[in-house]
Amino acid sequence: MSISEIITIPNPLLRKISQPIENVDEEVVTLVNNLKKTLYFHKNCVGIAAVQTGVLKRIVVTDVSQSFKEHKNNGPIVMINPQIVYSSGKLSSREGCLSVPDFLGQVERKKKIEVEYLDLNEKKQILKTSGFEAIAIQHEIDHLNGKIFLDRVTSLKTDLFRRKR
Repeated sequence: MSISEIITIPNPLLRKISQPIENVDEEVVTLVNNLKKTLYFHKNCVGIAAVQTGVLKRIVVTDVSQSFKEHKNNGPIVMINPQIVYSSGKLSSREGCLSVPDFLGQVERKKKIEVEYLDLNEKKQILKTSGFEAIAIQHEIDHLNGKIFLDRVTSLKTDLFRRKR
Protein backbone atom coordinates (compact mmCIF):
# COMPACT_ATOMS: atom_id res chain seq x y z
CA MET A 1 0.00 0.00 0.00
CA SER A 2 1.16 3.49 -0.74
CA ILE A 3 -0.04 7.03 -0.29
CA SER A 4 -1.15 8.43 -3.63
CA GLU A 5 -0.49 11.94 -4.85
CA ILE A 6 -3.62 14.11 -4.99
CA ILE A 7 -4.32 15.98 -8.21
CA THR A 8 -5.65 19.50 -7.80
CA ILE A 9 -7.52 22.06 -9.86
CA PRO A 10 -7.09 22.94 -12.69
CA ASN A 11 -6.02 19.37 -13.61
CA PRO A 12 -8.41 18.37 -16.46
CA LEU A 13 -8.84 14.82 -15.08
CA LEU A 14 -11.05 16.29 -12.33
CA ARG A 15 -13.57 17.24 -15.05
CA LYS A 16 -13.73 13.78 -16.63
CA ILE A 17 -16.39 11.14 -15.94
CA SER A 18 -14.92 8.08 -14.25
CA GLN A 19 -15.40 4.65 -15.83
CA PRO A 20 -17.36 1.83 -14.15
CA ILE A 21 -15.54 -1.14 -12.65
CA GLU A 22 -16.35 -4.34 -14.55
CA ASN A 23 -14.93 -6.75 -11.96
CA VAL A 24 -13.04 -6.51 -8.71
CA ASP A 25 -9.57 -7.83 -9.46
CA GLU A 26 -6.17 -7.43 -7.80
CA GLU A 27 -5.67 -4.04 -9.44
CA VAL A 28 -8.94 -2.72 -7.96
CA VAL A 29 -8.09 -4.10 -4.49
CA THR A 30 -4.66 -2.42 -4.65
CA LEU A 31 -6.29 0.87 -5.71
CA VAL A 32 -8.78 0.67 -2.83
CA ASN A 33 -5.97 -0.01 -0.33
CA ASN A 34 -4.02 2.97 -1.66
CA LEU A 35 -7.13 5.16 -1.43
CA LYS A 36 -7.65 4.11 2.20
CA LYS A 37 -4.04 4.81 3.08
CA THR A 38 -4.23 8.20 1.33
CA LEU A 39 -7.52 9.06 3.07
CA TYR A 40 -6.11 8.39 6.53
CA PHE A 41 -2.82 10.13 5.75
CA HIS A 42 -4.58 13.47 5.23
CA LYS A 43 -5.72 14.94 8.53
CA ASN A 44 -9.47 15.65 8.70
CA CYS A 45 -10.09 13.97 5.34
CA VAL A 46 -13.42 12.11 5.28
CA GLY A 47 -13.58 10.90 1.69
CA ILE A 48 -11.63 10.31 -1.46
CA ALA A 49 -12.51 9.34 -5.03
CA ALA A 50 -10.13 7.42 -7.29
CA VAL A 51 -10.07 10.29 -9.79
CA GLN A 52 -8.42 12.49 -7.16
CA THR A 53 -5.40 10.21 -7.45
CA GLY A 54 -5.48 10.40 -11.25
CA VAL A 55 -7.37 7.12 -11.78
CA LEU A 56 -10.64 7.43 -13.71
CA LYS A 57 -12.43 4.54 -12.00
CA ARG A 58 -15.75 4.71 -10.14
CA ILE A 59 -14.44 4.04 -6.64
CA VAL A 60 -15.09 6.07 -3.51
CA VAL A 61 -13.83 5.57 0.04
CA THR A 62 -15.42 7.49 2.92
CA ASP A 63 -14.99 7.49 6.68
CA VAL A 64 -16.51 10.32 8.70
CA SER A 65 -16.11 8.45 12.00
CA GLN A 66 -12.78 10.01 12.98
CA SER A 67 -13.85 13.62 12.38
CA PHE A 68 -17.46 13.45 13.52
CA LYS A 69 -17.63 10.87 16.30
CA GLU A 70 -20.77 12.41 17.79
CA HIS A 71 -22.77 11.91 14.57
CA LYS A 72 -24.29 8.57 13.58
CA ASN A 73 -22.28 7.08 10.71
CA ASN A 74 -21.27 3.80 9.13
CA GLY A 75 -17.49 4.06 9.62
CA PRO A 76 -15.21 3.19 6.69
CA ILE A 77 -17.11 2.49 3.45
CA VAL A 78 -15.70 1.36 0.10
CA MET A 79 -18.11 1.97 -2.76
CA ILE A 80 -17.59 0.65 -6.26
CA ASN A 81 -19.84 2.11 -8.98
CA PRO A 82 -21.92 4.08 -6.44
CA GLN A 83 -25.20 5.57 -7.57
CA ILE A 84 -27.62 7.70 -5.58
CA VAL A 85 -31.07 6.16 -6.08
CA TYR A 86 -33.04 8.26 -3.60
CA SER A 87 -32.56 11.61 -1.94
CA SER A 88 -34.63 14.03 0.13
CA GLY A 89 -34.38 17.22 2.11
CA LYS A 90 -31.77 19.92 1.99
CA LEU A 91 -28.71 20.62 4.08
CA SER A 92 -26.20 23.42 3.71
CA SER A 93 -22.65 23.12 4.98
CA ARG A 94 -19.13 24.35 4.41
CA GLU A 95 -17.10 21.91 2.31
CA GLY A 96 -13.44 21.53 1.55
CA CYS A 97 -11.56 19.22 -0.77
CA LEU A 98 -8.05 17.84 -1.14
CA SER A 99 -8.26 18.72 -4.85
CA VAL A 100 -9.19 22.35 -4.05
CA PRO A 101 -6.66 22.96 -1.28
CA ASP A 102 -6.98 26.74 -0.92
CA PHE A 103 -10.74 27.17 -0.53
CA LEU A 104 -13.85 26.15 1.39
CA GLY A 105 -17.35 26.72 0.07
CA GLN A 106 -20.90 26.84 1.35
CA VAL A 107 -22.76 24.10 -0.53
CA GLU A 108 -26.35 22.85 -0.43
CA ARG A 109 -26.84 19.09 -0.75
CA LYS A 110 -29.49 16.50 -0.02
CA LYS A 111 -30.03 15.72 3.68
CA LYS A 112 -30.84 12.02 3.21
CA ILE A 113 -29.63 9.68 0.49
CA GLU A 114 -29.83 6.06 -0.51
CA VAL A 115 -26.83 4.73 -2.45
CA GLU A 116 -26.49 1.49 -4.38
CA TYR A 117 -22.97 0.20 -4.91
CA LEU A 118 -20.81 -2.89 -5.09
CA ASP A 119 -18.54 -3.89 -2.23
CA LEU A 120 -15.12 -5.51 -2.64
CA ASN A 121 -16.81 -8.92 -2.94
CA GLU A 122 -18.87 -7.61 -5.89
CA LYS A 123 -22.03 -7.85 -3.78
CA LYS A 124 -24.69 -5.19 -4.32
CA GLN A 125 -25.16 -3.04 -1.24
CA ILE A 126 -27.69 -0.35 -0.38
CA LEU A 127 -26.74 2.32 2.12
CA LYS A 128 -29.25 4.72 3.67
CA THR A 129 -27.61 7.63 5.40
CA SER A 130 -28.12 11.26 6.32
CA GLY A 131 -26.38 14.36 7.60
CA PHE A 132 -22.64 14.76 7.32
CA GLU A 133 -22.03 11.24 6.01
CA ALA A 134 -24.55 11.85 3.20
CA ILE A 135 -22.79 15.11 2.35
CA ALA A 136 -19.39 13.39 2.17
CA ILE A 137 -20.72 10.63 -0.09
CA GLN A 138 -22.45 13.12 -2.42
CA HIS A 139 -19.22 15.14 -2.61
CA GLU A 140 -17.21 12.06 -3.63
CA ILE A 141 -19.78 10.83 -6.15
CA ASP A 142 -19.67 14.30 -7.72
CA HIS A 143 -15.95 13.70 -8.34
CA LEU A 144 -16.81 10.53 -10.26
CA ASN A 145 -19.07 12.63 -12.48
CA GLY A 146 -16.47 15.31 -13.22
CA LYS A 147 -17.77 17.84 -10.70
CA ILE A 148 -16.12 19.60 -7.79
CA PHE A 149 -17.79 21.41 -4.91
CA LEU A 150 -17.04 24.78 -6.55
CA ASP A 151 -19.66 23.85 -9.18
CA ARG A 152 -22.30 23.78 -6.42
CA VAL A 153 -21.39 27.07 -4.72
CA THR A 154 -24.24 29.49 -5.40
CA SER A 155 -22.15 32.66 -5.24
CA LEU A 156 -18.38 32.70 -5.53
CA LYS A 157 -18.50 36.16 -3.96
CA THR A 158 -20.38 35.26 -0.77
CA ASP A 159 -20.08 31.47 -0.42
CA LEU A 160 -16.39 30.86 -1.12
CA PHE A 161 -13.77 31.27 1.61
CA ARG A 162 -10.00 31.15 1.57
CA ARG A 163 -8.80 28.26 3.74
CA LYS A 164 -6.76 29.28 6.77
CA ARG A 165 -3.40 27.51 6.95
